[in-house]
Amino acid sequence: MNKKILIVAAHPDDEVLGCFATVSKLINQGNEAYTLILGEGKTSRDEKRVIEKRKNELKLLNKEIIEANNLIGIKKVYTENFPDNRFDSVALLDIVKAVTKVKEEIKPDIIFTHYENDLNIDHQITYKAVLTATRPMEKESVKEIYSFEILSSTEWSYPLSFYPDFFVDVESSIELKIEAMKKYNSELREYPHPRSIEGIRLNARYQGMRVGKKCVEAFKTVRVIK
Repeated sequence: MNKKILIVAAHPDDEVLGCFATVSKLINQGNEAYTLILGEGKTSRDEKRVIEKRKNELKLLNKEIIEANNLIGIKKVYTENFPDNRFDSVALLDIVKAVTKVKEEIKPDIIFTHYENDLNIDHQITYKAVLTATRPMEKESVKEIYSFEILSSTEWSYPLSFYPDFFVDVESSIELKIEAMKKYNSELREYPHPRSIEGIRLNARYQGMRVGKKCVEAFKTVRVIK
């Protein structure tokens, strides 16, 4: 039976970095996928958050969001406007409600989201909001939750290492993930920065090497109900 998948990401491009090679495979198998991006993604570079100052950059970033998600066949993208790298300045309940609203509309079976111990505070809070919004009550639709890694955040959270236990062979879809990431031109960096095209490829090969595959996306299982 086909399933509904929801990616809950803190920032634009996290969805690509975290699980796009896996989700594109799931879409090709007949499943539906949706993306929720909680943060606006730009204003952390400013001393004070002034959205108007970043108006043009945010317009470009929103265009990149749509292009990247359309590339792999995401059915719908939901965006919120929580302050970039300042989720801790917002009541957790407000973020939980944003996740709950989309979750109740879609009724996903599977959620992919951030790792609880990432260096980035927004990633940590997104993880907590997802768990709060999907408490395993009797009529809860979500039966599987997986945490993904984000290059330049997860691996920098020493010593709170990422210990994946679920590996997906993405040799056939890694290049589609790369093409989606290229849509986020404003967010890409030059190698050896981890959030570079070469960094993405190297990480997929490293995770693959750990389990006898050429290219892998790795996840930490949070909850699976069968």
